Amino acid sequence: MLSVTVIGAGRIGQIHAANLAARAAETGDVRLAGICDAMPEAAEQLAGRLGAPVITLDEALEGRSSNAVLIASPTDTHSDFIERAARAGKAVFCEKPVDMSADRIEGVLEVVETARVPLFIGFNRRFDPNFASLRARINEGRIGDVELVTILSRDPSPPPISYIERSGGLFRDMMIHDFDMARFLLGEEPVEVHAVGSSLVNPEIGKAGDVDTAAVMLKTASGKICQISNSRRATYGYDQRIEVHGSLGLLRAGNQHETTVELATGAGFTADPVQNFFLERYARAYRLQLDAFVACARGEAPPSPDGFDGLKAQRLADAATLAAQSGQPIRL
Repeated sequence: MLSVTVIGAGRIGQIHAANLAARAAETGDVRLAGICDAMPEAAEQLAGRLGAPVITLDEALEGRSSNAVLIASPTDTHSDFIERAARAGKAVFCEKPVDMSADRIEGVLEVVETARVPLFIGFNRRFDPNFASLRARINEGRIGDVELVTILSRDPSPPPISYIERSGGLFRDMMIHDFDMARFLLGEEPVEVHAVGSSLVNPEIGKAGDVDTAAVMLKTASGKICQISNSRRATYGYDQRIEVHGSLGLLRAGNQHETTVELATGAGFTADPVQNFFLERYARAYRLQLDAFVACARGEAPPSPDGFDGLKAQRLADAATLAAQSGQPIRL
């Protein structure tokens, strides 16, 4: 049986731990082996709710109570925790990013390769049923050759300035999901990055050295183009849309609304608001992502997305940051 410890009892750790506990109750093929957090009260509260033990960090990463670890702790702990768990022979699921430094990520991947353990990176949007179906239809040739990908990703409101100050910037903490999705849909690696950014939502974000409104254009060696727009503010809810234009047609995945009910009157059509939070919008994606990790931890499938996907997304985020700061396109 796969026994998984969860490191991190914050917002995302709670989601993963609850999904693990639910799968354990439903199928009996996995076990939530314990909860670990730097704040004991948070670990105790989550563990108590899910009927799991609270364990130490050393036990989570290197102990014998589990053969897999799910890392949902702060970003600056990820690389060290991955290496320790890998050396202990554990399968590893890590939330993005592996590290803020691409060079450091390369070092982590060397450790993982030497240890011969699977490393699964938490780019959950690949598992959204709508986006996954869109990609499957691309692979089936429904729209011919992909020519232009458009990704729109806008949050309902900006995070606290305290988060902005340590996040690495919009391109690294927010748009990194879109960089992974761009690679997922283009089918080729981008080789050129153009980027612009502004602080339009909150001047304090600009004072902290970041942007809150940004657009990026990626180009592959064969000429395929992806355009990405991000904003820290969307007054109408959590905006997540993708459009892929090809030689034979177009595929589009729209927003998820609270309901599918529409009202039609003489004034026009109205619909319920779009879902307002990423935990709602991607609830099913998180469950499907866990299923994929369980399969790779058992050796039934390779990890996808893996550490190299994490590295490539980080390099795109770094290039976009530099392009926005310099005003010049960056060649990869």
